[in-house]
Amino acid sequence: MKGQAKPEAAGPGSGRRPDKAPAAEGDGRPRLQKIIAGAGWASRRGAEKLMAEGRVTVNGRAALEPGFKADPERDEILVDGRRLPRPRKLSYYLFHKPAGCLTTLSDPQGRPTIKPYLDRLPVRVYPVGRLDMDVEGLLILTNDGELARRLMHPSTHVPKVYRVKVAGRPSEAALEKLRHGRLMLGRRAAAPARAELIKSAEDRAWILLTLTEGRRRQVKRMCSAIGHPVLKLKRVAYGGLELGSLRREAIRPLSPAELRTLIKSCRSQDGELPALIGSG
Repeated sequence: MKGQAKPEAAGPGSGRRPDKAPAAEGDGRPRLQKIIAGAGWASRRGAEKLMAEGRVTVNGRAALEPGFKADPERDEILVDGRRLPRPRKLSYYLFHKPAGCLTTLSDPQGRPTIKPYLDRLPVRVYPVGRLDMDVEGLLILTNDGELARRLMHPSTHVPKVYRVKVAGRPSEAALEKLRHGRLMLGRRAAAPARAELIKSAEDRAWILLTLTEGRRRQVKRMCSAIGHPVLKLKRVAYGGLELGSLRREAIRPLSPAELRTLIKSCRSQDGELPALIGSG
């Protein structure tokens, strides 16, 4: 219409970058919170919080909407005025941790750690959770901070299976104490565990123990509480993945099917993934 100003063109030669509104579903671009999480800046929930606070811009425009999409290769994405790093390639490994080393990358006391094993890998990864120095078995290694937090979140009840060698021969009544969830560890009871006697000898026995919580030294404390101290401990499964025949000290990548199994394992009792707030 006459007298109505034409909208300013945005494109080559316009002197500014085009604003990018949230794209329609299926356009191929990922949501902005996924890009931020993939760059290791924050969890997806943490990224949504940053966006809502106006701390994220795409091509100079504040990206406030949770559905905002972007192209991490072409768009200029800033968080608190700092350019977002390029997305990392996420890697996932299964490690047979040997006994005799700490599940950490450094120790001020100079004790052996798992770092020399991780240094063999082509990418930098971190352990999900911990195993005590004298415990061997399955550890997940990844640089996917969001998945690691989900796996360790108290609400997810990720199953962890241990092969436990204990002193003495536990009675059925003693095993029932592990199963019923009334065994006190400190000020509160341990969650019910699945306990199966595998075999026994005159003065020792082997138990398969499945836990769905991850309190400090929990297996050792539970077994001591029923009068059968742990002699040897090995984690043989985690989140639906099994150690299998993987030799001690070996590391292998997870298959796509194993990764899907692991992701499915970290759901809360109501079937939802835990809400993760804050940066990672």
